[in-house]
Amino acid sequence: MYDFFLRGKLGRYPPWPGKIVSPPKDLKKPRGKKCHFVKFFGTEDHAWIKVEQLKPYHTHKEEMIKINKGKRFQQAVDAVEDFLKKAKGKEQNSDSKGDSKGKKASNKPLKILEEDDEDLSALKDPSEKDLTDSDPEPSTIERLGAGPGSGFKWESSPASSMEPISKRLKIIEEDTGSTSIQAADSTAINGSITPTDKRIGFLGLGLMGSGIVSNLLKMGHIVTVWNRTAEKCDLFIQEGARLGRTPAEVASMCDITFSCVSDPKAARDLVLGPSGVLQGIRPGKCYIEMSTVDPETITELSQVITSRGGRFLEAPVAGSQQLSNDGMLVILAAGDRTVYEDCSSCFQAMGKTSFFLGEAGNAARMMLILNMVQGSFMATIAEGLTLAQATGQSQQTFLDILCQGQMASTFVDQKCQNILQGNFKPDYYLKHIQKDLRLAISMGDMANHPTPMAAAANEVYKRAKALDQSDNDISAVYRAYIH
Repeated sequence: MYDFFLRGKLGRYPPWPGKIVSPPKDLKKPRGKKCHFVKFFGTEDHAWIKVEQLKPYHTHKEEMIKINKGKRFQQAVDAVEDFLKKAKGKEQNSDSKGDSKGKKASNKPLKILEEDDEDLSALKDPSEKDLTDSDPEPSTIERLGAGPGSGFKWESSPASSMEPISKRLKIIEEDTGSTSIQAADSTAINGSITPTDKRIGFLGLGLMGSGIVSNLLKMGHIVTVWNRTAEKCDLFIQEGARLGRTPAEVASMCDITFSCVSDPKAARDLVLGPSGVLQGIRPGKCYIEMSTVDPETITELSQVITSRGGRFLEAPVAGSQQLSNDGMLVILAAGDRTVYEDCSSCFQAMGKTSFFLGEAGNAARMMLILNMVQGSFMATIAEGLTLAQATGQSQQTFLDILCQGQMASTFVDQKCQNILQGNFKPDYYLKHIQKDLRLAISMGDMANHPTPMAAAANEVYKRAKALDQSDNDISAVYRAYIH
C-alpha cells in the first residue's frame, strides 16, 4: 500500500493512501509517462499516478497524517488500518491452520487478492524493484510491510473527495425540460471515460481552470492552453498540454474552446479584445463560457459568437478549487444543446454532475442564485462563530454541535475548521463571492425581487475586502466581524 503525492508537478493534490490495480482493458495508459493505475482507500476513485509519486505507506504514514488534517483523509487512513487489521487476522488464522496440519508456514509475503479482478498490477517498494512500463503484471497485489489478507473488495463509499476516473454517465430528463448528466452509481462503475477526439482549447488557468485542465489532460483529451500570465501554462505543458499564443490562436486551432475567468469584464475582453476569441471563430467552432457572470454578458457573448457562425454554450461551475482538482464540480449548462452533447467527455472529466438548463442565460441566473445562497450562508456561519466567542461559548463546541445537526456538511466543517486554525488559503476567492453577490442583487433588482439577506451579506464581504481579504478564501469574511 502507498501514500500518493497527488500534487505531483502541479502541486495541488493531497497525499492519499491507495493501492495499484489493473486498469479497465479499454482504458489506455497516458502516453510517455511511467505510471500505475491506482485505487484509493475510503473512496471509489481511481487515477493514473506517476511512479515517482508513489511512496511506501508505513514509511510516510505519520508524516502525511501531520500534513493532512482533513476528516476524509483520516477516514481513508482508518479504512487502511481496518483492512490491515482484518488481513493480519486472516494471516494468523491461516498460520494456525498450517501449524495444526504440521506444515511449516511460508516465509514468502502473502498476497492480497482482488475478488473481481484476476489480472492486477504488482505493488512493490520502489527500493526492491523499479516500477517501469516494462514490468510484468502478476495476478496479485503483494503486501508491503503490513499484514496481508485475501478477498478484499472495494465497497461503495459516501460522497468522495477524490476523483472518480471510471465514470459512466446517465442522462435524466426532468419535467422542467432540463437535463442532468450524472455519474452512475459507484457500485455500477466498471468502465472509463473515452475522451472526445475534438481538439480542446482552454483559456484561464486560475483556481478553477487549473484543476479542470489537469483533469482534461488526465482523461486523455488533447488540450491547448492560454493564460494572461504565460508562466502558469508551463506546468501544464509539462503534463502534455499545447501552448496557444493568443485567445484568437487557441480558438482557431481548436474545435471547442473553454473560458474560465474572473468577472464579466474579463470575459468580454477575452472575446472582444485585441487578439480575442472572436477573431479565431469560424463556422462550426464551439465556444464555452465557464465564468460566473451576469446573464446580460452571456447574451452578448452568445450573439457575437453565433454571428460568426460559431456555436455557443455557457457552463459555469459550482464548486471550489478542491472540487475542481478532484474532478467533482457541478456544471450548469445552457445554450446550444449540440455543443453540450459534444462536450460530454469533458464534463465527465471535470465534474460529477452536469445540468442542461435551456436557453443561454439560464445557467448564469442559476449560478448567481447558488452563489448568493453560499455567500450569505458563509457570512452567517462566521457571524455565529464570533457571537459564540463574544458570549463566552467555545467556538469548537459550537462547530461540533453544528456538525451533528441538520446543517452538517463538508462545507461547514471545512470552512469552520479553517477559521479556527486561521487558515484562509483561497479555495474560492472572497472577492469573487462578493462579485457574485453584487450580480445576484442586481439581477433581483431587474426582476423587481427583493434580496435583503444577500444585500446584508454583501456589505459584510465589502468590509472584509476593505480589510485586505480579497485574495483570501470566502471564509475570511470572519475577519470582518473581529476588526
